[in-house]
Amino acid sequence: MHIGSHVVYEIYPKSFCDSNHDGIGDIRGILTKLDYLKELNVDCLWLTPFFESPQLDNGYDISDYFKIDPRYGTMADFDELIKQTKSRDMTVMLDMVFNHTSTAHPWFQKALAGDPVYQNYYFFKESKDGKVPTNWVSKFGGSTWEYVPNLDLYYLHLFGKTQADLNWDNPAVRKEMADILQFWMDKGVKGFRFDVINLISKPSVFTNDDQGDGRRFYTDGLHVHEYLKELNQATFGKDPSILTVGEMSSTDIANCILYAGEH
Repeated sequence: MHIGSHVVYEIYPKSFCDSNHDGIGDIRGILTKLDYLKELNVDCLWLTPFFESPQLDNGYDISDYFKIDPRYGTMADFDELIKQTKSRDMTVMLDMVFNHTSTAHPWFQKALAGDPVYQNYYFFKESKDGKVPTNWVSKFGGSTWEYVPNLDLYYLHLFGKTQADLNWDNPAVRKEMADILQFWMDKGVKGFRFDVINLISKPSVFTNDDQGDGRRFYTDGLHVHEYLKELNQATFGKDPSILTVGEMSSTDIANCILYAGEH
């Protein structure tokens, strides 16, 4: 992939290179291939998620944004990757999944335990006339709502039921996202690819969709540009050398210009 002046090479760590012969690719495996990648004129490595995860959606269900899944290695391995890429005039771009977390994430587990602070990190809704809150269809099939018996509430998941959507209308959630980015920027990360980032702004009132599957209510939502600008100004926007890529699900050209800049 060529982006501007960057040649970006996407790496799915699980299958790229296995350094310890356990059948799973890892960060040390990536280290062994840096000279080869440099020969290909690659200057940016895009790593798909290697964070702690139950791996129910290939790592796109994150249970801890600050930790590396042990199957891929250690933080020391990652620090070495940053050091070795920098010495070759290469950078690392991380894949950040900010629309949702794994239901195994401590925030969601606290929400399930009844903590109202963390329930407001997600979307918990009561049933509507004895039915699910809306008739929206998950991108993975079935309803976007999963019932929690002990709470007598449903939570929203636009993707799998183990991927609970975050409530970006909550300033605390937006602060958490900024803190995550700053942590990895401080590590020397020079790029972020944001997974389905144009879905983060949900409507203030959830209603049935009589014309489709519900995606028109949350795609390029009312506050999405505001929230992304806020995130930009708090973190990566302070460093013009950082490359950002947004995955824009079902968007349109008008919004693309707003996300990326008309130039």
